[in-house]
Amino acid sequence: MDAELADHVRAAAAAARRHALAFRAPVDKDALPWSVIEAFDARVRGHVERDRRIEEERDRVLIAAVNLAETPVEEGEDAIAAARAHLVDAIDYLEQAVLRFGLVNRQGAKLGHGAYGQPVGARDWRGPQESAKKGS
Repeated sequence: MDAELADHVRAAAAAARRHALAFRAPVDKDALPWSVIEAFDARVRGHVERDRRIEEERDRVLIAAVNLAETPVEEGEDAIAAARAHLVDAIDYLEQAVLRFGLVNRQGAKLGHGAYGQPVGARDWRGPQESAKKGS
């Protein structure tokens, strides 16, 4: 059974995707990365045990967001769309990493997000794409 924190992970990922999809150039390149991970940092990061796999995926989201923000408008819509797709993929991988590898820490347990040490999500979680394939 998923920890309550799994709902926060999914909500943070959805908020990040909305930021990525709503991005319109030009914008301050420093604002986009932090706005994309804001919900994750506020609702999830401090409530899971530190895990390098999760931190690496978070870094990947930041890098992809910077790349999108720095994609010159002159390169055209295809380049911007590709950078946006890369960012959405990075967000998906962060969500998957937390749900697969995350463990509720003491702070998360104290706040009622699950039992200390409880996996955040199912260990075999494959993400929305894989879940959709199984349903077909």
